[in-house]
Amino acid sequence: MEKKSGNGNLRKANKAKNDEFYTQLSDIEKELGHYKQHFKGKTIFCNCDDPEESNFWKYFELNFEYLGIKKLVSTHFEDEKPSYKLEIIGDRNHDGKINKLDIVKTPLKQNGDFRSPECIEILKESDIVITNPPFSLFREYVAQLMEYDKKFITLGNMNAITYKEIFKLIKENKLWSGYGFNLSLVFKSPYENSLEANLKFCEQKGYFGKNYIKTPAISWFTNLEIQKRHEDLILYKSYNETEYPKYDNYDGINVDKVKEIPFDYCGNIGVPITFLGVYNPEQFEILDLSRYLETKGMSQEFVDAYYKSGQTGAISEGHPDLCYYDKNNKPIVPYMRIIIKNKKVNP
Repeated sequence: MEKKSGNGNLRKANKAKNDEFYTQLSDIEKELGHYKQHFKGKTIFCNCDDPEESNFWKYFELNFEYLGIKKLVSTHFEDEKPSYKLEIIGDRNHDGKINKLDIVKTPLKQNGDFRSPECIEILKESDIVITNPPFSLFREYVAQLMEYDKKFITLGNMNAITYKEIFKLIKENKLWSGYGFNLSLVFKSPYENSLEANLKFCEQKGYFGKNYIKTPAISWFTNLEIQKRHEDLILYKSYNETEYPKYDNYDGINVDKVKEIPFDYCGNIGVPITFLGVYNPEQFEILDLSRYLETKGMSQEFVDAYYKSGQTGAISEGHPDLCYYDKNNKPIVPYMRIIIKNKKVNP
């Protein structure tokens, strides 16, 4: 990372072409421990990793026999020159265990980019793809997985769920959150972290040095079946008009905290995007994201009241964002909402 002060360093790192953020082994172990039943007899492909640095590779190399993996493949990316791949197929040297002596290193003709024809051919032969892809290419990365009908476990920024292409997959139940959702994780990076508070967080987690970076709002995404996805969210609050105001420009109520979704409301409900972390498709139906919702638009009356209350957001008559008046009659424009319905409440 260029040696600039403040948040510019992290913004630069996050926008870097290769997004070189290496996931910690402990975070990988914590998530992948929930998927053991999916790995037996499967070919695992880590296609956005430096296998000699990657903890994804390390995790599967160490647990190759325990997980019953058929084959492990990882490709290395080089910006402007041919790269290589690493493979483990089994106990190649017949010493009774899987270790580094069983790794086969093979040169690639291309640079190891996950979009290269060479890597796509490896992808076609794989069963499950597991990696931390470049966050800046998340849409393109997921689109490729869908195109080739691959099972996957991947890291991404939580806000990726607001991308039109990604939200469509969520709504269609083709992609969902893993166990870890909206996390602050520490990544190792070639960029220098100069943020004091950020470095302190890393040190509190046991990671020392300026090449460790705390990144917020990180989530695991998958299309593998997991138990979490079928667990009901326990609801304890009953609907009342005071606590659950109706939107001024859309037929639905606003809920500020996922845990406060009313158990007895049958209409449309706007909830924070963190709802995805507890979403059970048997309990709720996802209807839309407020960003893509067709609302009546804000009334001039609401806009006038908003500015009169001292708020300074850039809105005008007809603005499509959801809006409402709280119990004190203050005009509110909430952050983006997922619109849901409770399937278990009869109209």
